Amino acid sequence: MLALTGCVTTPDYPSLSADRTESPKHEYLIGPGDTVNITVWRNPEVSLSVPVRPDGKITTPLVQDMNASGKTATQLARDMEKSLEKYIQQPIVTVIVTGFVGPYSEQIRVIGQAAKPQALPYRENMSLMDVLIAVGGVTEFASGNRAVIVRNVDGKQQTYSVRLNDLIKRGDLSANAAMRPGDILVIPESFF
Repeated sequence: MLALTGCVTTPDYPSLSADRTESPKHEYLIGPGDTVNITVWRNPEVSLSVPVRPDGKITTPLVQDMNASGKTATQLARDMEKSLEKYIQQPIVTVIVTGFVGPYSEQIRVIGQAAKPQALPYRENMSLMDVLIAVGGVTEFASGNRAVIVRNVDGKQQTYSVRLNDLIKRGDLSANAAMRPGDILVIPESFF
């Protein structure tokens, strides 16, 4: 049995904790599952809170099937104003996102031996530690220092190694990597 475990090789991926580049500025984009509160100044009859449907669209009084997914709250407000101009003189629209899910392409997915594997909405300056807190850490069967982050870099998928055991069990903050929108954290099972 020992001979078999000695033959297992782990791919050598570049360490992500060495990546000290600053997080890119990120504007929150509306996604399916979000809830948006739409206020039309001086027009309470067309002001309401609506969910963004799975197809990324919203429906409100006077505006049907408007695409909301992938837009900022400001962009959606300007689009609503253009649509409402047919019915209301100089409409002033404010959009506030109140339920946050975000577009699928920007969610951080955690798979494998996490206590609660799930997709999380990306937040600006989110770190690996933030993700681990959100998923409740790792299971007792996790091989944390063999975990990887799969990231889309310039249209190509790149894989980076991360040291979850060092971060969680040893408190080594140098293992706390910056997360990016769309990252996938893969936590493998240990071989024992």
